[in-house]
Amino acid sequence: MSTITWPTQLLAWFETQQRPMPWRQNPSPYHTWISEMMLQQTQVATVIDYFNRFIALFPDVTCLAKADQQSVLKAWEGLGYYSRARNLHRAAQILVSDYDGQLPSDYHELQVLPGIGPYIAAAISSIAFQQPVPVVDGNVLRVFTRFWFIETDIRKPVVRDQIFERLSPILHQVPPEDFNQAIMELGALCCRPVNPSCDICPIQGQCQAFEQDQVHRLPYKSKKEPVPHHTIGVGVIIKDGKVLIGKRKESQMLGGLWEFPGGKMKPNEEITQTIEREIREETALEVQVDGFLCQVKHAYTHFKITMHAYLCTMRSGTPTPISCDELQWVSLSELDQYPFPKANHTVLAHLKQID
Repeated sequence: MSTITWPTQLLAWFETQQRPMPWRQNPSPYHTWISEMMLQQTQVATVIDYFNRFIALFPDVTCLAKADQQSVLKAWEGLGYYSRARNLHRAAQILVSDYDGQLPSDYHELQVLPGIGPYIAAAISSIAFQQPVPVVDGNVLRVFTRFWFIETDIRKPVVRDQIFERLSPILHQVPPEDFNQAIMELGALCCRPVNPSCDICPIQGQCQAFEQDQVHRLPYKSKKEPVPHHTIGVGVIIKDGKVLIGKRKESQMLGGLWEFPGGKMKPNEEITQTIEREIREETALEVQVDGFLCQVKHAYTHFKITMHAYLCTMRSGTPTPISCDELQWVSLSELDQYPFPKANHTVLAHLKQID
């Protein structure tokens, strides 16, 4: 191993301070892949239970490939960013058909698979196959913009590229699987966005931002554009004890998930008018809006919604899936079997109360 001081100190710290995680306790390429896909945009504490349930249902690539997409989406329900689940399923099928059910070890070859970009590929190749490829996620960006005092806006790809290039030679001198996990762990436990614990940081002695008392200023991240807000009206149409739900198209956001028909309110519309119009446009049904059920506020990555759910009665028409893949009448007791977006869970809970 190299005599470079700070990587040695970092690895020694990681050996004693790393948090126990199920994918670390039973390491495998498959476990690394599943965990890293789940950890995108999601905290470790949330992921652990989902990971354990997912592995129990789909213990290997072959089981995942053979599963139907609805089962995979149901196992993912509540984690959000559902394209990750769809990509996992598609990639598993490709692995079985083209790779004998085995994940490739090569950083570039991994990126051919759906849902695997530079970060996931680096994580799998380094952690599972000990390839010297730097992992550069949000934690790593934060650590090294402070450590090397990089003041460039981290929204710019040049910062990620710069850190990747500077870390590459170091990865050839240390165990890459431990180094990459150590840096990510350091960012999570010590080099936090707010109130970092510099006093216990193992590489504080060579941190340029710490030396200059500028840790609080870095990383620099330009402000996002204001997030738009949409008012949504949905109708819970009940007929003979069953509720009408629609399956979103694969090409849509939240594709493959089920929802109650509805959509965005237009200017100068009442919310009940929105529900009647949207149901007509989506299902060819004419409905009567009977009464308010609940209101749900939810934030997605690029927009926020306030969803108003109303109970409805069908007046005329035949359910036709105009803007979704299919429509189904489902009994209230069967709703739990279908994967729904998180915003719909509050609606489901209110429905159970009136059942």
